Amino acid sequence: MTTRHISPDRACAFLSIIKEFKNLSLVNLEAIAQVCHWHRYQEGEEIVRYHDQSNSVYLITQGEVRVNFYSMSGKEVILCDLPTGEIFGELTAIDGQSRSASVVAKTTSLLASISSSAFQELIFTNRHIAAAILQRLTAQIRRLTERVIESDTLKVPNRIRAKLLHLARTKAVIANNQAIISAAPTHVELANLIGTHREAVTREINALKKEKIIQCNKDHEIHILDVARLTEMVENICS
Repeated sequence: MTTRHISPDRACAFLSIIKEFKNLSLVNLEAIAQVCHWHRYQEGEEIVRYHDQSNSVYLITQGEVRVNFYSMSGKEVILCDLPTGEIFGELTAIDGQSRSASVVAKTTSLLASISSSAFQELIFTNRHIAAAILQRLTAQIRRLTERVIESDTLKVPNRIRAKLLHLARTKAVIANNQAIISAAPTHVELANLIGTHREAVTREINALKKEKIIQCNKDHEIHILDVARLTEMVENICS
């Protein structure tokens, strides 16, 4: 990690990239910028560690990070990959508890950190910032609820299809009923994302390729050849 100095103007420009801050005024962005510390992390570098006592919230203004933890058996469980524009660490910044997961830089990343005390002060004194954070927390609860429902009600092949559809909708541009997931997760990573094993992912990927719903290439891309069909398969199971 290297600490960076960012000018106020550039800081506000970077902060406007954050999803929850896009509609904030320049005055509100300047208030946030005043309490930010800027850090550059290299690929693979640890940002926070599971159960550590750090309490800052982080804003991803460049790059991508991975949130994970390891089970008692040592198996990696990937909670999610967070791209540019996302926030993490806000729960610890609010409740003061130890970190619930580890976070590492998936690519070279520029992050802004805000201490717990400064973050809470922003929330308590600025209703626009408070509203943005409340909307974020609400969306987070909804996503976690969906994930629990999927885990409890969907069999492994259906969880894999649902994850591919989610990636197509969030990390790709859908056009002409097709989508290309660039830098797609490996079979091992997909397994860790949905709580299964690599062999199950490989079987389902091969089945989807046989049905001409997806196609994989050597550039770590997954081509969704029939988004409508994949959507139908997922929705029929979920309905």
